[in-house]
Amino acid sequence: FTELPELFAQADIVSLHLAHTPETTGIVSAELLARMQKDAILVNTARAELVDGAALVDMLRSGRIAGAALDVFEHEPLDPHDPLLQLPNVVLTPHVGFRTPEATRRTITTALDNLLGFFAGTPRHVVNPEVLRWSSDE
Repeated sequence: FTELPELFAQADIVSLHLAHTPETTGIVSAELLARMQKDAILVNTARAELVDGAALVDMLRSGRIAGAALDVFEHEPLDPHDPLLQLPNVVLTPHVGFRTPEATRRTITTALDNLLGFFAGTPRHVVNPEVLRWSSDE
């Protein structure tokens, strides 16, 4: 394991995969971005609130980092005048990468499997099993 400042200083690509919580808001600060190598790329497919957006734009404009790939934005839909749209070293995609026919099919199949299992008395994929500890006698 490596501390974040060292990770940002050594990594060629930093890819964010964490939830947005009060503790993670702004976790990728201007200071961390400044530690990135000139040829490094930041990938954020998690949440925009994790990154200091203004600092990221500054780093990209100045060429301080090589680029960014983002599918999450501070304001959605992205404003047509957003500076990210003017930067040649940024790849922007909508936050819908999971919406494929295969993913939709699997979501529906899993939901139906869960319902059938529940009504058959054999629930599957239970996140909070304590709620199932009841009987008709109660």
